[in-house]
Amino acid sequence: MGFFDFLKSPDINKGVKEYNDTPGAVLLDVRTPEEYREGHIPGSKNVPLQALETVGSAAGDRSAPLFVYCYSGNRSRQAAGILTKMGYSDVRNIGGISSYTGKVAR
Repeated sequence: MGFFDFLKSPDINKGVKEYNDTPGAVLLDVRTPEEYREGHIPGSKNVPLQALETVGSAAGDRSAPLFVYCYSGNRSRQAAGILTKMGYSDVRNIGGISSYTGKVAR
């Protein structure tokens, strides 16, 4: 790992593929409900960063793999840290939907 590797954003397209290939995984969109309605990755659950304490309704099993995204990757990075502190053991920040090239649901 190079010195500036921490500046690289995760590849959301790769992350969505990993999500699809992972049994029992949960895809979390931590953007606002308004942003979510404008377009989201099919199958994702909207749990805004400001309401992460309600994540149990979307992901009750703290050992379930969580794939977290937002618009640019900043909020999902924050959410991944918070979810880990909440006891979720397999949390992956997959970046921002702004770089997503797949289908978007509305």
